[in-house]
Amino acid sequence: MYGVIMAGGQGSRLRPLTLTRPKPMVELLGRPVIDFVKDAMIDASIDNIVVTTGYRGEQLKTHVASWNSSTVNAWVNQEDSPMGTAGSVRLLSEHLTETFVVGSGDSVASFDIGLLLEAHRASGAKVTMALWEVEDPTEFGIVGLSELHNGELNGELREGFIRRFKEKPTIEEAFSNVINAGLYILEPEVLAMVPEGVKFDFSKQLFPMVLEKGWPMYAKTIDGVWFDVGHPFELIRAQHTLMRQREVLPFPIPNGDFSEDSFVAESAENHGTLTGSVLSSSSRVESNSQLTDVLVMSNSVVEQECSIQNSVLGEHVQVGSGSVLKNVVVGDGVVVESGSQFQDCRIPESE
Repeated sequence: MYGVIMAGGQGSRLRPLTLTRPKPMVELLGRPVIDFVKDAMIDASIDNIVVTTGYRGEQLKTHVASWNSSTVNAWVNQEDSPMGTAGSVRLLSEHLTETFVVGSGDSVASFDIGLLLEAHRASGAKVTMALWEVEDPTEFGIVGLSELHNGELNGELREGFIRRFKEKPTIEEAFSNVINAGLYILEPEVLAMVPEGVKFDFSKQLFPMVLEKGWPMYAKTIDGVWFDVGHPFELIRAQHTLMRQREVLPFPIPNGDFSEDSFVAESAENHGTLTGSVLSSSSRVESNSQLTDVLVMSNSVVEQECSIQNSVLGEHVQVGSGSVLKNVVVGDGVVVESGSQFQDCRIPESE
């Protein structure tokens, strides 16, 4: 079976972290975000994995090559120009001749693709979509379900046939609070509806066309966690959840020390005080520095007497002694001079 991971976005909201890497290569608990959906596909015995990409695809090629094994064939399809979510997958139509899975490379979720495949086959659907339940649906694309194909919409359902979509509804317009979680199971005849050589989107264009055609579409809400890491501070929220639920979530536990609510990678060094923070591989925090709700990516150094709160440090960052950072995102390779004070900003400033 084929699995396709979409990884073509530039991740502009994650700048400056994405000035030097594609969004799916941003790390969470020391692992590129794209690895979470890759693991879910391998767990479901998907043996061919293709990553569609455009922006900084050379980094993804090197990383995806490391997935290859005796049971998995993985490769990257580089787009010459942005084709949209469905358009990028349409480029692979010669390979996608049977039921296949499509996932987003920039979200972290506990997808049980095996259960979704069972629901897809049992329902006879042409498309099956993974859903996630939210408290506030106004920032997302919501999905309305019914118990039967072409049945009456029931906003209380968490599994059923898809009847309606709505992007970012007002509270009054919201007919459900389950949202598109960015993982789909499709039949090849659905992909054939995507016009060749045209930029085309799954949720905004293709799926409404499938509904209009009257083909059955099914959906099932996932359990566990779901994060769209589209904002740097969402990384911090995600790392808190992954650390707190590490014993029950279906993700590999990285090598290192989980102490209270923080994580220090096996090759990292901590001589300071950590609260709700992560030190990735080969990073170091020196004495009398205090980090609260901080993500330190690999090969970065925090010198003595620093105070850092609710911040993300990219790779190869050096924070000079006595610095104070609060609500700050620091891009790769940046040197923060000793005694600096920054709050509510991004360094270097995003374009």
